[in-house]
Amino acid sequence: MCTDLLHPAGPRRAAVAAQRLRRALASGAASVALLCCAAAPAAAAESPGQKIADALRRSPVHVDPSLASAVDAEQQRELAALIRRTHLPIRVALVPLVEGDSWGGKPEQLAEVVHDRMGGGPAILITLGEQPGDISAREWPSDAHQSFHAAAAVFFQKDMKGAGPAKRVARAIDIIEAGNGDAVYERATADLGAPAPTRTTADGAGAKAASGHGSPLVRLLSLAVGPVLLLAAVGLLLRRRSRLRDLSTPFALPRSVFAAARQADEAGLRDRAAEEVVRLGEEARTAQGAPAAVERALDAYAAAGTVLDRARGVPDLAGVFALVAEGRAALSGAAEALLLCFFHPLHGPAVRRIPWRPLGRREQLRVAACETCLRAIRTRRAPEVLTDRQDGRPVPYFEVPAEDSLWAATGYGSLLSGADDSLAGRVQRGDFTRTRD
Repeated sequence: MCTDLLHPAGPRRAAVAAQRLRRALASGAASVALLCCAAAPAAAAESPGQKIADALRRSPVHVDPSLASAVDAEQQRELAALIRRTHLPIRVALVPLVEGDSWGGKPEQLAEVVHDRMGGGPAILITLGEQPGDISAREWPSDAHQSFHAAAAVFFQKDMKGAGPAKRVARAIDIIEAGNGDAVYERATADLGAPAPTRTTADGAGAKAASGHGSPLVRLLSLAVGPVLLLAAVGLLLRRRSRLRDLSTPFALPRSVFAAARQADEAGLRDRAAEEVVRLGEEARTAQGAPAAVERALDAYAAAGTVLDRARGVPDLAGVFALVAEGRAALSGAAEALLLCFFHPLHGPAVRRIPWRPLGRREQLRVAACETCLRAIRTRRAPEVLTDRQDGRPVPYFEVPAEDSLWAATGYGSLLSGADDSLAGRVQRGDFTRTRD
């Protein structure tokens, strides 16, 4: 892509831009075709997510061979028959989840990847959970059958204590079919109480709630296992109680950094970004929409090329995807198309805007969030966030001063000031090159 595509060049600007657009489309389209033909089959064959997706196309239940003794062939057939009787798009993928695996040990990441490899669309995917003996469910569109709480409730049901994964999954399927997962979850957790959260004193010590308050379970834990294990148990209970009324949970930096942010992944991410830029140019060139919409898409295409040429790392490459999304939104003609996820744009398109308060600030923002980050905030977990570097250390990208980062200033589109404000427009006026120089 041409770095000077957006800089003023007198009366020749339009002609130069058009000529370079045609040249990029001609060469880029051929490159993309060759890359897709040569690399896609090999990548698909090596992808764990693709293998699971292929297995789920053959049967609604996939069990990793390492778990065959826990869920045998007969139990798999029974689960598959149960799923078919529901006439719901339920799939079960039981694979081990450990930190450092292809999914970072996160069931929601496994579900997202498998759902994407299966082509998207309405679906319910049941997996193992993060805790021993737990299961998790992910649903598209979100909450249509209350699947998340249906699976979470099973962990707390007394008659499921000691039950194997097959019985737990079967129970979750029954609750999903009934469509009352929220109510079942509330009943299953009603006797757990709501322990008072630990508050931090001025000297940094945690002040615990007065003894004698809380549920019998919490009092028993405090007497039997001591303060350290009590805090651990309380943390687990708070994590499980996912009925969140206020979505303004402050951000806390998660333990792990998104896999795409590692240096080893940057080259592949750059190639993918280049393909998407070329694809946007092709879509804009063949679009039959209003001339103004096509012009906005071409502006986004040119801006994406500028950013791609000068990208110094993953945050800039994520900006390329945000500009591509902006261009496609213009072509779609949608009045209010949500762009990419504010917290981590590489999560993909957002599903809706939510209120969110940055840590240490009083003002509340409304940002676009994907389903994964929305679920995290609803369950009082920190959403996984894209990081940038400031003073040699990784920080959430939006904590970089706005004058030093176009992405911090705009939230990859979430923080734009109105319909007349755009990422492409800011790149055109030099905001990106200013922050890079």
